[in-house]
Amino acid sequence: MNASGPAPEARLVVVDDEPTIRELLTTSLRFAGFEVHPAADGAEALRVVREVDPDLVVLDVMLPDLDGFAVTRRMRERGQQVPVLFLTARDDTADKVAGLTVGGDDYVTKPFSLEEVVARIRAVLRRTQVGGDEQDAVLRYADLELDEDSHEVRRGGRTIDLSPTEFALLRYLMVNAGRVLSKTQILDHVWQYEWGGDGSIVESYISYLRRKIDRPVSDAAEQGGTAPHEPLVPLIHTKRGVGYVLRTPR
Repeated sequence: MNASGPAPEARLVVVDDEPTIRELLTTSLRFAGFEVHPAADGAEALRVVREVDPDLVVLDVMLPDLDGFAVTRRMRERGQQVPVLFLTARDDTADKVAGLTVGGDDYVTKPFSLEEVVARIRAVLRRTQVGGDEQDAVLRYADLELDEDSHEVRRGGRTIDLSPTEFALLRYLMVNAGRVLSKTQILDHVWQYEWGGDGSIVESYISYLRRKIDRPVSDAAEQGGTAPHEPLVPLIHTKRGVGYVLRTPR
């Protein structure tokens, strides 16, 4: 990095076992204004992430040792909540859902354009670096709390672990509690896609967020927390054909 030049837009780790793709992404993203640290496999990725503490990881799913899902799972187990943009060679819904399950934030299908990768990176960074200046630091609805300063979510006093994108999605639902939000609105405000986006990613994120927020009492107890005295009241609802809303049952 040139110490006399402008500060980088963000610090990235790029992981791909194909040298041509890795070098192309590294060079292009540096040209776009990012600080980039490359890695060739899962083990190196975990080491580099630990050393450089990046703002985002661009992570190939198919790696020779640990696949991208396993790398993400290990990062989350270590408490590293860095956003992850997956690179996948297959436009496979199962792969996309698996990526969301382990805490990924978005995906790009190969072959991809460099412009799309840059746009996706910036969109993920925007939605995962939301500040609390325009709202109170703690949002509350029913027995649900979202603390923007500590980046923590609690339901009935029980702490809930969310990925950065799940956190951003829940924040958007809470700010608009009682209002039905369409997939397009959610994509625009949470994913901030400038070209539209795939509505199925909203369905997947809502499903996994609902499992965490509206988790049954037995599941809460299994996580080692204190289970509420009563079953949790569902808060995230689907308005068929319209969208999603955060509200208490009527």
